[in-house]
Amino acid sequence: MKLKGYKKITGKISLVTGLHIGGSSEVIEIGGMDNPVVKNPLTGDPYIPGSSLKGKMRSLLEWKTGNISKTGDPHSWNDHKDNEGRDCPICRIFGTSSSEADIGPTRLIVRDAFLSDESIENIKNQGKMLTEEKYENTINRITARANPRSIERVTAGISFEFEMVYRIFDIENVQKTDEELFNYVLHGLKFIQQDTLGGSGSRGCGKVEFMDLKDENGKTIDLNNIGEFEL
Repeated sequence: MKLKGYKKITGKISLVTGLHIGGSSEVIEIGGMDNPVVKNPLTGDPYIPGSSLKGKMRSLLEWKTGNISKTGDPHSWNDHKDNEGRDCPICRIFGTSSSEADIGPTRLIVRDAFLSDESIENIKNQGKMLTEEKYENTINRITARANPRSIERVTAGISFEFEMVYRIFDIENVQKTDEELFNYVLHGLKFIQQDTLGGSGSRGCGKVEFMDLKDENGKTIDLNNIGEFEL
């Protein structure tokens, strides 16, 4: 097995609704934010961790391919029998820690996504807020008493620059080459657009759109023109 080359996807993640990817608060102040978003420790600006984007792609593709365990744990190499894992797009694209796997390293590398120049300029010139505080309530069905809680969200309209790199190996004795499996990556992005990114998706957060997608040659990638998903 040897490395044949790379495919690359660059573009922007545009927030259609507020985005909540949780961070940590080292100091809890009275009246402070209970659920802050993850922020760059150097600048204090919100960003999208590559692990969050990659994890959501993997989760949706696991559901789409039927690779869901009864325990709800992430799909693993041990879920396969004999050597059938060599043809598993999940294990090949997203990797496996199993020492028994002979499929090479993780194919998909997802970088952290940081604020776009356009968003930074809008914030400076138009005074737009990077984040907002969103309040939610749970209502007791008997007493009708509200239990308010707040989460921090990156505001709608903000965009982030992102990059993915896909490694191509000349793996043998498989039904699909790494080049053929690359289409799963494109569908993973499309599924996120149809679903959500981050937390509280069922309560209005996390609707995103991938904009200005380009490949390694600068050619436009159209997620609406990648064909039907094939197992």
